[in-house]
Amino acid sequence: MRHRDQPACIIGLQASEQDWSLSRCLSRTQALFRLRALDHYFNHCAVATISTPEPLSISAEPDPARARRHAIIAVIAGELCFAVMGGIIKHLSTDLDNATIVFFRNALAICLLAPMIALNLGRAGFVTREWHFHLLRGVIGVSAMSCFFYVLGHMHFTEAILLKLTTPFFIPLVALFWLRETSSKVTWLAIALGFVGVVFIADPQHKGWSEIDLILIGLLGAVLAAVAKVTIRRMRSTEPSLRIVFYFSVIASLCSLPFALQHWQTPSLTQWIWLASLATVATIGQLLITAAYRRAKAGQIGQFTYTSLVFSSAMGWWLWGEALTLSIILGCVFIVSAGLINLKST
Repeated sequence: MRHRDQPACIIGLQASEQDWSLSRCLSRTQALFRLRALDHYFNHCAVATISTPEPLSISAEPDPARARRHAIIAVIAGELCFAVMGGIIKHLSTDLDNATIVFFRNALAICLLAPMIALNLGRAGFVTREWHFHLLRGVIGVSAMSCFFYVLGHMHFTEAILLKLTTPFFIPLVALFWLRETSSKVTWLAIALGFVGVVFIADPQHKGWSEIDLILIGLLGAVLAAVAKVTIRRMRSTEPSLRIVFYFSVIASLCSLPFALQHWQTPSLTQWIWLASLATVATIGQLLITAAYRRAKAGQIGQFTYTSLVFSSAMGWWLWGEALTLSIILGCVFIVSAGLINLKST
């Protein structure tokens, strides 16, 4: 109520301050709503369906079966992007150092992600309270990426991709001890069959010591990747996919920069084009994979990364003349069978 002795100019100033506070509150509310809407878009852009708007809570879809179908499609599309990314890395590794490729892959991704957040969400899109999880995922994730890139540059393309396929074998273990997520006995059987398939394809008994070292580096990268992917599940209730991928790129760039500077090579124009393509394809794939692991249990959808076997085998045969040997065929049989068994059980 207006005091009869209070000047009118003060009354107007107080009203102006109240209007400004209300406007600021509405602005923040609108930014939060747009943030959730954009996260909903990235989580569903991999499927050719039109769905109802996501509720205000940034959580998993209410229908578990529908959420899992969306997650499976996102994983398959993401693995296709990663197969193309692997081909670009193998091509660049003949001229550029591994640390340099890792740095530019993440630094250029920031150039793609930052404008998307700024234009659509403003400052609210960069605000997070999960710095510890972002830091954990970034450090572990870039370590896994470095292992994988190194193996790609020194092994046959198909074999390197197959080592990456061991990641799903470790995801249920990490999810069990960290998130208390349990998997059925049939899922464990499918994982075991898939591991036998990878052993057939890798054929470690006929490798030299240098090749055994590469296999161990690839397995280390798979373990680290499993931890990084399960970390996404810990952030799913508060962090949208776009923000998760953005902060991963920032942390990964900072971690890889010192190593890149030790062996710095200025890319040529052609290499810049390849690096830009690498960052674009990798960012799209990572957004899809991140969205998938926010929508379904890690132990259930991890086996669908086996689809990368089809893409990598085709690229290896087409680009580098890698033949399909008997061991590779047997490995494919085990891996595909494992995926079908897991699909039926869930």
